[in-house]
Amino acid sequence: MGSLRGISIAIFVVQALLASVALVSAQGSATPSRWQTLSGEAPVVIARGGFSGIFSDSSFGAYSLALVTGPSDVILWCDVQLTKDGAGICFPDLKLDNNSNIATVFTDKPKTYLVNGVSTKGLFSIDYTLNDLGSVYLSQGIYSRTNKFDGNNYPIMTVQDTYTQLKPLGFWLNIQHDAFYAAHNLSMRSFVLSVSRNAKVTVDYISSPEVAFLRNIAPIFRRSSTKVVFRFLGPKDVEPSTNQTYDSLLTNLTFIKTFASGIIVPKSYIWPVDGALYLQPSTSIVLDAHKEGLEVFASDFYNDVPFSFNYSYDPVAEYLQFVDNGKFSVDGVLTDFPITPAAAIDCFAHIGKNASKQADLLVISNNGASGDYPGCTDMAYTKAIQDGVDVLDCPVQMTKDGIPICLGSINLIQSTDIVRTGFSNLTETVPEIMQSSGIFTYNLSWSDIKSLKPVISSPQSQYKLFRNPKFQNAGTYLKLSEFLSMANTTSSLNGVLISIENAAYLAKQGFGVTDAVLKALNEAGYDKQTTQKVMIQSSSSSVLMKFKGKTNYQLVYKIDEDIGGAQSSTIDDIKRFASAVVISKDSVFPENSAFLARATDVVSRLQAANLSVLVQTFSNEFTSQAWDFFSDATVEINSFYAGAGINGVITDFPKTSDRYRRNRCLKRGNKTPIYMSPVQPGSLLQLVTTDYLPPAEAPKPYLTESDVVEPPLPPVAKTTSTSTPSGTVAAAPAPNGQPKVAASIIVPLMAVLLAMYYCFEI
Repeated sequence: MGSLRGISIAIFVVQALLASVALVSAQGSATPSRWQTLSGEAPVVIARGGFSGIFSDSSFGAYSLALVTGPSDVILWCDVQLTKDGAGICFPDLKLDNNSNIATVFTDKPKTYLVNGVSTKGLFSIDYTLNDLGSVYLSQGIYSRTNKFDGNNYPIMTVQDTYTQLKPLGFWLNIQHDAFYAAHNLSMRSFVLSVSRNAKVTVDYISSPEVAFLRNIAPIFRRSSTKVVFRFLGPKDVEPSTNQTYDSLLTNLTFIKTFASGIIVPKSYIWPVDGALYLQPSTSIVLDAHKEGLEVFASDFYNDVPFSFNYSYDPVAEYLQFVDNGKFSVDGVLTDFPITPAAAIDCFAHIGKNASKQADLLVISNNGASGDYPGCTDMAYTKAIQDGVDVLDCPVQMTKDGIPICLGSINLIQSTDIVRTGFSNLTETVPEIMQSSGIFTYNLSWSDIKSLKPVISSPQSQYKLFRNPKFQNAGTYLKLSEFLSMANTTSSLNGVLISIENAAYLAKQGFGVTDAVLKALNEAGYDKQTTQKVMIQSSSSSVLMKFKGKTNYQLVYKIDEDIGGAQSSTIDDIKRFASAVVISKDSVFPENSAFLARATDVVSRLQAANLSVLVQTFSNEFTSQAWDFFSDATVEINSFYAGAGINGVITDFPKTSDRYRRNRCLKRGNKTPIYMSPVQPGSLLQLVTTDYLPPAEAPKPYLTESDVVEPPLPPVAKTTSTSTPSGTVAAAPAPNGQPKVAASIIVPLMAVLLAMYYCFEI
């Protein structure tokens, strides 16, 4: 259509870029394993409307990004709609309201039509000619996704233009509403015939949820390479031409085989989930269809929509469940994020848990596997060990009776149900620890704390993303001595990390946390054994100085704040008491409105001083990641390791990081497939038009000597023990703390395409 005509030079550029990417992807393909698909070949990746998880569905930007980041044979999916004059366009829905700006272009009132017997109101394609739609631009129709690319004014594209301008190796037409168009004197059959006769367009797949339409066109394609696929909708939805529900049609695959070579089903048909979003046993649908000679394609894959808790918010894990479960494999997946299944199929399938590590990346737990179980419980630690963690962590807190324990926070409100118990009146405000009020571990005995229920942390709960609710109160907390005993008898561990905070304040209250840690380590034999290393971490240099010279433990300095850099003299100061540094993700790749703005030199400068760089905190929830990582934790880890060169990750989900470093696409050099290349910080932000750009953020501060240098720890105060009997409540001050504060300028197409290409380092 108008906005994309006369740009042959730009199209030539994108074709050249895509050709080079296809070459890289082809070179990066792994040696074929024995796939349990119908053909024995690897499952195909179908990009629904292109890379519609980022750009507006069916836009030139979405299709281009899918081709750049997906496998070389990625299939572009086009939902075909017909205009008033019979032109076929790629658009995700019958109604044009939600995915375009049509309501601002025309003042027409919405109309109401019957669609499969349901009264439906909106602005429909059948009321506009192709010429009318020339001034309508596509927009992001899923409001939880970024709208920052809507200013690019991507036009609605015809089916022919989509194919000829992008030249995909695979092209899929989905015909969703043939009966509706026929009722309005528009023939989808005639349109499909015209496309099939167009020598410039190759259609590889045609799908529809309507039996009559597919039975009508099937004879036309019986001797062609075009595959006809029957699409199943909801189990209780009614197929209009047979008047049967889709679940009843599923029982007659022999009938489906008479007019189709495959079926496409929602993923829940294959791996059902219960009402609480936990996986149920798989159905036999894939095996049954394969027996009939039907390929099976699974739909409804989205990285940014909550899926089963069994996957721990890891989309790669979900794809592997469908393609590498040991029993069957689907023949293809329909997705809004084609980069993720591309990597899952090529890099992660069939590698096995014990595959050798391909990346020298240290994996450190954050309160154990706290993404799956309440942090610092026996279950969180056991899961972290099972998931391949290298270093198991214990943030040490002190109880009222002087026992060091493992707990993610000194404030019990953050990790237990204490506010629902008789201890709730122990709330106090301690500015030296935190600005808001809390109930602190040193006010309760160990037996009191053991009586509390653990509570799983859900840091993304403001987005309604909760962790493993079935086990939200599972497990028991451990004393430091119990933690060390568990770690000491686990041969797979490389070591332990002991984190110490608030030591100066605790010393003034009569609690010698550093001495308690040293004593526990000695009693567990860590002062003599060399099998497992001990890492002592603190944001206080005075704590680390207390350990320096007394032990051979590795000292790790934690920088609490996001930084934009560090003075050379500051780095020299850190080297006096530490050999490793923990920094935030934002200190590596600063973000602006959830887009990566740039890369800092913090990692390289620290490493130049022989300091290992550990980065925290890596989580699987897509809302914890910048848009640049495509709602995929694996893309994020890969970009920090392969792009920024960090030495280790501190993570709530050790399994994801451990699996990453075992994938077969690492160590391929210039043969690394594009979907396993690190993203280029700032490249997506370049595609945002001026009128949609977020305000520039102030640069992060530099770390200075004054931030690092501290006086020695004060001596431990002598106090008179006034222990509170277990289960009783001591008088406490009333809480008095405050809550914790925690233009329509069209981007030149050439710049858009080049920026997409350089989203990844290849």
